[in-house]
Amino acid sequence: MTTKTIVSSATKTAIIGFDQPFCVIGERINPTGRKKLAAELEAGDFSTVEKDALAQVACGATVLDVNAGVVYNSNPNPNETEPPLMTAMIELVQGLVDVPLCIDSSVPAALEAGLKAAKGRPLVNSVTGEEERLEFVLPLVKKYDVPVVAISNDDTGISEDPDVRFSVAKKIVERAADYGIPAHDIVVDPLVMPIGAMATAGHQVFTLVRRLRDELGVNTTCGASNISFGLPNRHGINNAFLPMAAAAGMTSAIMNPCALPIGPKAIAEKREAVAAAGIILPEDMDDETFLTLFNLGSTQARPGKEMEAIRAANFLLNNDPSGADWIRFNRPAGAAGAESRRSSGGRRRRA
Repeated sequence: MTTKTIVSSATKTAIIGFDQPFCVIGERINPTGRKKLAAELEAGDFSTVEKDALAQVACGATVLDVNAGVVYNSNPNPNETEPPLMTAMIELVQGLVDVPLCIDSSVPAALEAGLKAAKGRPLVNSVTGEEERLEFVLPLVKKYDVPVVAISNDDTGISEDPDVRFSVAKKIVERAADYGIPAHDIVVDPLVMPIGAMATAGHQVFTLVRRLRDELGVNTTCGASNISFGLPNRHGINNAFLPMAAAAGMTSAIMNPCALPIGPKAIAEKREAVAAAGIILPEDMDDETFLTLFNLGSTQARPGKEMEAIRAANFLLNNDPSGADWIRFNRPAGAAGAESRRSSGGRRRRA
């Protein structure tokens, strides 16, 4: 069985599928838990949105999630404030990058505003098994002919029992079929539980993903960082979880593709520690060279370790033919340009 979920922008198509490279849905354009971004959006400042859009695509995001869930201090009614903000954010982001978008909202009017503004065939995030949500979102999905993320909770809440979460997913797929929405346009989020709170969380999701693939024939996604919530070295857990999830059949994840840049304060502290260890460096060494020398990161956003793990998984699962993407990902900075010059015959002329 091969299931392919097609999402597109005005110029680019992304395919989520069992035999496709893992689809990375960039999560950063979301003010939830980001007070600075929320304040900026309320003030009409979209500079962080611009930076996050460009950085995530540069780091390898296949699709960008756009969430306008800001509760304004001046007007706490999201039914009034979120739809126009969603429209503005969608228009801005698709003017900056060419990847498909994922319209993310719990406000029905904001979802429709985003669908009206989006070019191509965006992904809708999301529908649940709750009756009210089903009755609004599924007709909207059918009207605009778009795929949708289906989250495995219903009116009873989120169950810790994986069989119950599977049943909710099955209910959504069946109800979608009643509206003429095919299974290949449903991307199920089986809900990843934090492993720090539930020791079986990893095993549960791998088993669930296999059932969703084999029994329902649907693609899957998740909030990847949920698995490591509240634990030290979250990247270490995420890096193991993502390839294991992909091997179980998961085909996408909503996640941050970027390693955040190292700021001036942290760089100054690291330079002091190096000096205290008796290591003498050239006085004119710039910050980027310093960080690279000690493998400490970068002053610029760059692909995170999770992206490295995903690309390795693509290669190992034969979704990266001949390892071309893996080789390209690991090529030293500047090598691509040198290769391009060689292949285009950029030789030095004789005098």
